[in-house]
Amino acid sequence: MAQSKDKAPSPEERLTPRQEAYLKASKEIVVKFIESGRLSSAGFQETFGLVYRAVRDTVEEGE
Repeated sequence: MAQSKDKAPSPEERLTPRQEAYLKASKEIVVKFIESGRLSSAGFQETFGLVYRAVRDTVEEGE
C-alpha cells in the first residue's frame, strides 16, 4: 500500500546524515557530468549508482 504524503517516515525508513551526504555529493557529480556533456540524461540511473558506490566506498575506506 502506498504511504500517505502526510505521514512522516518511520525511523527505519529515514536516511542517516551520512547517507544523505553521499546522495548529495553523488548528485552533484552526476549533474556536472551531464552539464559538461560527458553524460546524457539517459545514462543517469546507471551512472548515479556507480558514482554513489564510489563516493561511499572512498569515504568509508578512510575510516
